[in-house]
Amino acid sequence: MSSRTRYELQWSDRPQEEAAHFNPAFCGELLARTINDFRKTAGGPLPLAYAFLVPPLVLHPAARRALPGRANTAFASWAGDNADTLSTLADRTLRLRPVTREALLFVTQIGAVEIGADGLAIGKRPLRLTSKPSVTTRDTDEMRRAAGMLGRWFGNQADSAAVMQTMGVRV
Repeated sequence: MSSRTRYELQWSDRPQEEAAHFNPAFCGELLARTINDFRKTAGGPLPLAYAFLVPPLVLHPAARRALPGRANTAFASWAGDNADTLSTLADRTLRLRPVTREALLFVTQIGAVEIGADGLAIGKRPLRLTSKPSVTTRDTDEMRRAAGMLGRWFGNQADSAAVMQTMGVRV
């Protein structure tokens, strides 16, 4: 067996479900939704560190179900109520780092997202996030909604370092 990690495999060699959910285009769309809704809420770019929380929170079914339904939910109380979800978040974030990087690379290469000194912003060629795909699943729709909600929720937080610390993820 090769010493390469699963994220270094060609897409055709990856498990079908993994290729569907972890592909750079889909994860890039999720990041773009988060960035877009963060900008609408906070009025500025999304801190880069937040981007690495999106896939582990949105793609993981239990973590996605644990997310609050509203973006004005108090962060500290949510964190206290969801300690079990947060206990595994750091590990998932670390494991999904290659997925996030690949998605960021993809959306920056196509001009949908720009990386600046202050964080991530919508690029010169933004994705059309308002159109609903003709073929979708309930699970995929939930992921899209959760990504947007994360952007609004993170946009309501005053201190990104405190959010990352509470989430148990070191920058």
